[in-house]
Amino acid sequence: MGAYMAGIVEDSRLQRLSNEEIARYSRHLLLPEIGLAGQQRLRAAKVLIVGTGGLGAPLALYLAAAGVGTLGLVDFDLVEASNLQRQIIHGTRDIDRPKVASARDRVKNLNPDVKVVEHRTRLCAENAFDILRDYDIVADGTDNYQTRYLVNDACVLLGLPNVYGSVFRFEGQASVFYAKEGPCYRCLYPAPPPPGLVPSCAEGGVMGVLPGIVGTIQAAEVIKLLIGGDGGLIGRLLLFDAWRMRFRELKLEKDPSCPICGENRTVHELIDYEQFCGLKQDTEEEAVETLTARELKARLDAGEAIQLIDIREPHERAIARFPNAKAIPLGQMARRMDEFDPNIDAVFLCKIGQRSVFAIRALRQAGYKGRLLNLQDGVNAWARDVDASLPQY
Repeated sequence: MGAYMAGIVEDSRLQRLSNEEIARYSRHLLLPEIGLAGQQRLRAAKVLIVGTGGLGAPLALYLAAAGVGTLGLVDFDLVEASNLQRQIIHGTRDIDRPKVASARDRVKNLNPDVKVVEHRTRLCAENAFDILRDYDIVADGTDNYQTRYLVNDACVLLGLPNVYGSVFRFEGQASVFYAKEGPCYRCLYPAPPPPGLVPSCAEGGVMGVLPGIVGTIQAAEVIKLLIGGDGGLIGRLLLFDAWRMRFRELKLEKDPSCPICGENRTVHELIDYEQFCGLKQDTEEEAVETLTARELKARLDAGEAIQLIDIREPHERAIARFPNAKAIPLGQMARRMDEFDPNIDAVFLCKIGQRSVFAIRALRQAGYKGRLLNLQDGVNAWARDVDASLPQY
């Protein structure tokens, strides 16, 4: 496999290193597995990093330091204070700046010779081919299933390696999905989990150093792919538990019935990944009624009888307590339905107004007939718009 992988960067693109480059990358050049030829391949390479957050930060920094010639950065988000616990490519002064701009500045400060291409956009089916086709390798640093499936499918259809990583709480995963040589992401996960089953990092949390570990593993895989190194993660899923400090490994096989890389594939173009992941509301499903924090405050000030239901876990409520709210965790919702008064409006609270939607739907499915409302943007909106003494988290 190593000899083939070296062909990712065409020999015609290789150029001689300058004396300054030889000095900068001397510790690479002393490794026979890399040497001059390997460093030339790194300089000629074009790597796209999707997401400049927890995983994208170490990816961009270490690939820039390694001398990868062109780094593409895809992100549409702005830097927030809550990012800085783990997204070490950004700093305090970068808050409210576009992440791609902040990451570009840090990369150029680390290695001015690296060309940075900014893609300040949300990757979607309409633009994925136009962006990805200019690169040799894609490194997936995303945090949602719809983009993971999009990146996978685009890479399979374009014939590109997809260096994958994901993190949640204390656990991380890494692999290389390359349909020409082994399985793809759909071979491992044929279908996404039901919406709401797996909380995002914004709701479930993540140990700050974990993305650094997993993202650095991804960077190592990118470097080995570019120089033609053997022993990579194609056909292997690396699992890491930071709490117990344990690594495990699973062998992955190509799925002959995989819809996009199997023997009789049925997916020949990019699809609607929001719909595929169940994120678009079923037209037959009743919409969830919402109200803003200010609207809730006005109703409470008017003395209206309202049932306030806080579905957050105890450790979350300890961070920011919502006054006069009854605590009922999401998993207990249906079996505690008798504690609700169907004659009084019930307003459901969570951190950002996502999990509470599932609580409302669970009650409806259980047969509850009273009016159910969701606090838009959750307790963080109350802290932002009504009570500044409460922290946003």
